[in-house]
Amino acid sequence: MSTIVESIEINRSPEDVFAYIDDLERHGEWQSQIISVTRETEGPTRVGTRATDLRRVPGGKQSVTYEITEHDPPRKASFSGLNGPVRPVGTVTVEPAGEGRSKVTLELDLQSHGLLGLIVGPLARSQSRKLVPEDQKRLKERLESGT
Repeated sequence: MSTIVESIEINRSPEDVFAYIDDLERHGEWQSQIISVTRETEGPTRVGTRATDLRRVPGGKQSVTYEITEHDPPRKASFSGLNGPVRPVGTVTVEPAGEGRSKVTLELDLQSHGLLGLIVGPLARSQSRKLVPEDQKRLKERLESGT
């Protein structure tokens, strides 16, 4: 399976970009598949923080619980899906890209688990290759519009 790697430049500082991405409850504002986010861990986002996304998937809805596995504000955060037949594992990196600009890179691997994962994994990867760049464009639009 191949890792999806997508980058986009945003006209906001790395601190602003990371703070917005780090607010897990706001992910539905820029990730099109998310219906809702429930934070499972209280306090600021850190290693060990968990949240559950309810997502639209082909054929219905699915809840996916994530755990933050690396957290280095305002530069890098990694996460790992804990349940489901296809579990996302990824890293978001935010780098300076000139004065007041940032480069955001998402590296995403979708790991298949069990027989169902082997069946739906290829579809999930294909769909993610399409959705990740679209979601990054929405992220850029939200941040550059003053969010």
